[in-house]
Amino acid sequence: MKVVLFCGGQGTRLRDYSETIPKPMVNVGYRPILWNIMKYYAHFGHKDFILCLGYKGDKIKEYFVNYNETISNDFVLSKGRNIDLICSDIHDWKITFVDTGKNSNIGMRLVRVKEYLQEEDMFLANYADGLTDMNLPSMIDQFQKSPEYVASFMTYKPNQSFHTVLADKDGKVTSILPIAETHMWLNTGYFVFRKEIFDYINYGEELVLEPFQRLIDTQKLRTYHHSGFWQQMDTFKDKMKLDDMENSGFTPWKVWESGEAAFYSNDSKEKHALHKIK
Repeated sequence: MKVVLFCGGQGTRLRDYSETIPKPMVNVGYRPILWNIMKYYAHFGHKDFILCLGYKGDKIKEYFVNYNETISNDFVLSKGRNIDLICSDIHDWKITFVDTGKNSNIGMRLVRVKEYLQEEDMFLANYADGLTDMNLPSMIDQFQKSPEYVASFMTYKPNQSFHTVLADKDGKVTSILPIAETHMWLNTGYFVFRKEIFDYINYGEELVLEPFQRLIDTQKLRTYHHSGFWQQMDTFKDKMKLDDMENSGFTPWKVWESGEAAFYSNDSKEKHALHKIK
């Protein structure tokens, strides 16, 4: 199944990095967050990628054209210059690079790669700025068994200490609750689509606004709840959080390393507790 990755945004809330590189190229550990997401999909057998480029897309092209296998792989160096890789990252990946416009929204980026999806009855897509340990085959299986739906996306229950507030038009508060105690779930940007999704997108529309509303109106949109790990990288604070996790060795999104994530329960706090015990 092909994987469409939206890599064209400017990442203005990561300005310390995005003035020189696009947000998907900001590192988490040795590799960009984009690589981590691609590695996640490849772990589950999805290795045919379409990168929707825009802002500083040349930096993404340069990275993969000049890809250095030795950064994240074991190797043998002999005679001071001969390198023999013990393992390889991307030798079996196929990556299609498509310029989808510097200022295009997600909906239009998807439309602009439609021609590369002609043979696909179903395909995957991602915002390319969030990491998870979700069981991807389970999400796909749920969707495949529900042919009446055109799209599905992973949602995540927020656990931050924010409060949601309801108020009337005059500003009088009618309700205040911790966000974790509400029925709110977040769109994480992990999508599964059938090819019919293109019938619901008009020119210039943002994917999760008008097109998704049409799917809702016709009861063709569903969600996959995930209560394990998910973390976006939208701000400098998010970047620092992922760096701290990487430095501590707690990297549940690296499902390709040892299958360690499968041993954690769905409760995020319990995951951290188990990590500390280890």
